[in-house]
Amino acid sequence: MLKVHQIHKTIEGNDVLQDISFTLERGSIAGMVGRNGVGKSTLLRTIVGIFDPDSGTVTIDDIDVHKNPAIKQKITYVPDSSELLKSYSVKDIVKLYDAVYENFDAGYFYHLMNRFGLPKKKLRSYSKGMKALFHMILSFSTKSEYIILDEPTNGLDPIVKRQILTFIIEEVSERNVCVLISTHHLDEIEKIADTVITLKEGRIGSFTTIEEAKNSFRKVQTVFTDGLPDAVAALPNVKVLNTTGRVTTLLINGNIKESLSVISGFEPLFIEELPMSLEDIFISTLGGEEYVS
Repeated sequence: MLKVHQIHKTIEGNDVLQDISFTLERGSIAGMVGRNGVGKSTLLRTIVGIFDPDSGTVTIDDIDVHKNPAIKQKITYVPDSSELLKSYSVKDIVKLYDAVYENFDAGYFYHLMNRFGLPKKKLRSYSKGMKALFHMILSFSTKSEYIILDEPTNGLDPIVKRQILTFIIEEVSERNVCVLISTHHLDEIEKIADTVITLKEGRIGSFTTIEEAKNSFRKVQTVFTDGLPDAVAALPNVKVLNTTGRVTTLLINGNIKESLSVISGFEPLFIEELPMSLEDIFISTLGGEEYVS
């Protein structure tokens, strides 16, 4: 079990992380989302022991990551920028990881390299997609129980993305590992994650399963003769997603039955429930109309 308990981190006088707590179990995939600058990368680096928290703890099987470095054998981190090893050959990188990780499986690593058709050359000759796939293969070859990924598919083409997502699902299913992914690609999280963690202003905004998130919201399209009634727009749990002429799309957060009853009481000309995505939910809950990242 990976447990983050009341983590607080201040950088240059700014409270980047405040009272962060959650627990992750092996055999699960968790997605972390939030707008730019809310502390996602700082949190990931604190979890893996690169940064020390000002207060709070990160434990794996009740062993403190920051006080017992040996427990870091159970956790592997892939940052969003992987240029550090670009001047090294695949062979040299394997030697390095074999020296650092006691359970590193070189045979499995080369098996995966062959499976995905990656050449055994220096990383500087790799495309961006090849580098992302390589570091994914490298991280899972450590045989760590917890894999932490920061923007693993950012800027990649759809084919490579699908390869990476499929590979993650296979590893979690077959080896009972836990994967924590920080990403702004909500469609990917929706496909593979069990739970979603939202960060807002350095705090946990929510920790919920995909199913729970969707069951708590409804997206409806309405048409009223004279436009959306002010009383509907004023409902505290109703957000207007967009308006085109007399057509208004609403997102209802909680009290769904009662809210639909209120809306119907104003006799709309048309009301229909629409398919809902995580993007709809998190754009609303994280604030603003821009895509979360």
